[in-house]
Amino acid sequence: MNEIAKKIETMLEAMPYLSRYAGKIVVIKYGGNAMINEELKANVIRDVVLLKAMGLKPVLCHGGGPGINKMLEQLDIPVKFINGLRYTSAEIIRVVEMVLIGQVNSELVGRISAQGGKAVGLSGISGSLFQCVQRSEELGYVGDVVKVNAEPVLAMLNAGFIPVVAPVGTDGKGTSFNINGDTAASKLAGALKAEKLMILTDIEGLCNDIKVRDVISYLNVADVQGLKDQGTIAGGMIPKVDCCVQAIEEGVTSVHIIDGRQPHSMLYEAFSDEGTGTTVGTAQPSVGIKWNK
Repeated sequence: MNEIAKKIETMLEAMPYLSRYAGKIVVIKYGGNAMINEELKANVIRDVVLLKAMGLKPVLCHGGGPGINKMLEQLDIPVKFINGLRYTSAEIIRVVEMVLIGQVNSELVGRISAQGGKAVGLSGISGSLFQCVQRSEELGYVGDVVKVNAEPVLAMLNAGFIPVVAPVGTDGKGTSFNINGDTAASKLAGALKAEKLMILTDIEGLCNDIKVRDVISYLNVADVQGLKDQGTIAGGMIPKVDCCVQAIEEGVTSVHIIDGRQPHSMLYEAFSDEGTGTTVGTAQPSVGIKWNK
């Protein structure tokens, strides 16, 4: 009886959120270990399909770095990173397109279909979804998104599909560019004026001290610079948090950095009072920050 009571309590807790988020767009940045581990991959796909069944409009924006590295290794093409960004030659951008669009995107669409969902694969080239300029000659075919044409994604959402988007962009003149996955998801969420952007990572959230997993549960964007100054936001978290702030500035209601390794973390974030990970936004003061004295 206790188990039944707990399930009923969970359903009652979720009900207000079901009403609040009905018809709302949720962009999910899918990457990290959740793209490698088969059990985690299956869990994420099931949860995306469930979000759709519960009345939300999920958009899955994926990465695919490990797959690209594996293919480059098989083709004996050296991998080089400059300031955390992959150097992308003309040869490598063809591999990036082949892996992200031809393999990863197609696989995810198939997995959603196998779970009873309706999905359609898109890339940033589709309908000039991600219009880019080259970041620098040094990085090769790495692009900065200067404009997002959200119409292809909105058309698929309105037709009842789950859009699955690969982070490859175009200059509109036939040249393709590799785009950082977090940046692509952030720019897309902003263009769609999404209710939420969920970024799946391999950590519990933004931590005061990564060694003790001391998670900051709510980060007001006004405190971001201060946390950078004291070193709490450092290394690879800097561009990730910058993407969160950019999404908020471009109209996304809230951004969530959550642990994609935890089963059903997306559902827990969306439909529970407690939530999970770190929420980034402007709705309330920060919660959980430990300022250096």
